Amino acid sequence: MSNDNDFYVSPRRTMTAEEFEGKGRRSFLIGLLALGLGGAGITELSRQQAPGDRIAAPLRSVHDFNSAIWQSFYSPDRLSPTFDPSEAGPIRINGRHGVRNEIDLDAWTLDAIGPDGSTLGQHVIDDFTSMPFEEMTVEHKCVEGWSQIVTWGGTAFANFAALYPDAAEAEFVNMETPDGVYQVSLDRDSMLHPQTLLAWELNGEPLTQLHGAPLRLAMPHKYGIKQIKRISRIEFSNVRGPDYWTERGYDWYAGL
Repeated sequence: MSNDNDFYVSPRRTMTAEEFEGKGRRSFLIGLLALGLGGAGITELSRQQAPGDRIAAPLRSVHDFNSAIWQSFYSPDRLSPTFDPSEAGPIRINGRHGVRNEIDLDAWTLDAIGPDGSTLGQHVIDDFTSMPFEEMTVEHKCVEGWSQIVTWGGTAFANFAALYPDAAEAEFVNMETPDGVYQVSLDRDSMLHPQTLLAWELNGEPLTQLHGAPLRLAMPHKYGIKQIKRISRIEFSNVRGPDYWTERGYDWYAGL
């Protein structure tokens, strides 16, 4: 006879050593097979790669999708937060691509190039410092995850673009350093944003060479990888130009 408090416990089964070893071998083989299939999948993905790109095509497609989303949010009225200048501090030197060697700042020039490849003009630093001066205290953000509040001083890129109104209608603005090592390509709208500066000052002082002297790009709505230092060439183009970090697996738009 049983009552409500009775319950049944199945007898505990003891696994033999042979059974344990067999189960272990099966688990090992299944894991090895899964690892092999995963490795094959990664290898296959790596083969699906656009010429000149360093990441697999499916991953690049995800980057492009993200870029399209961020670009859809763009508005010239959407401004990055600004801060009191007293909050600004030093910014780390997080890369020497294109600025590794010092140059003669007095001999520096910048070439403006039109969509047809012709030279529109050649500029010296005085051409920029004579334009309307602006300061902005903003957060400089790195794709590595760190940020720093800094004060940039310079002139709006739109002031420079106004020198070449026809060329500035082009879809892209491509830039590079004097040695050609570092190149960026940006969309026209981002370049004409009111917080995009061609800067020659950092925290009230002239730029050092490692921070991009004599002229660099400052734009808080983009990650630092797009804020090229020591610009020597600005090309207005209808073709997206080379981009150092995009070619190394990063998002081209790099928007914030």
